[in-house]
Amino acid sequence: MRKQKFISDVSGKEFPMYEKVPAGILRKPIRDLISQDKPDFDDNCSLSMSELNHYRERYITGFLESGVGQLSQLEEKVINSLKEKTLITDNPDADDKTALTFGQKLADRVAGFGGSWTFIILFAGFLFAWITLNIVFLSDKGFDPYPFILLNLILSCIAAIQAPVIMMSQNRQEEKDRERSQNDYMINLKSELEIRLLHEKLDHLILHQEQGLIEIQQVQIDMMNDILKRLEKK
Repeated sequence: MRKQKFISDVSGKEFPMYEKVPAGILRKPIRDLISQDKPDFDDNCSLSMSELNHYRERYITGFLESGVGQLSQLEEKVINSLKEKTLITDNPDADDKTALTFGQKLADRVAGFGGSWTFIILFAGFLFAWITLNIVFLSDKGFDPYPFILLNLILSCIAAIQAPVIMMSQNRQEEKDRERSQNDYMINLKSELEIRLLHEKLDHLILHQEQGLIEIQQVQIDMMNDILKRLEKK
């Protein structure tokens, strides 16, 4: 059985009948966009689903450009993801450990250890031992008597080294947080656009189902009329 086809009023090409989309179900922004290319496109016209998707992509691009004046790299990535039907982002933590340099790993370890209770307890024990050793056990012969000038120098050196190392780790963490926020923005934008496209597809499916039901009812009515005619003849 030969498949039925129709001719698109947009491109003039033949397409399978199941791809036919009547102009009457299209949303006004999409119809206006099609009318820019085909001024005679009205409610009696039709186009294929692939052509409709093309105009949807053009509408989405124009919608985003009208909001910011120019598409950003993130928004272009979202549109390409919609066209290619691919995942928009990967796990930002997936390649994080393998991409770290030795300095970054060391900074993370120093920052992690310096911000833990283990460090606080050990450092408090070190200070207590230092002070006790110089005051109680060594009395006036301590290597760092009160007011502990050597201890102050050591603490200042540790703080001077530890602070920039911790800042390095924090800067890298901020960069990861920035990547996560960009991923969240792209995912939310793609979700919004896909919901809009989903509404269009649902309208298309509902219309086709209604047309199918009407055709089935018409066939049933014709069958009933034939039966009635046969009964009347008898």
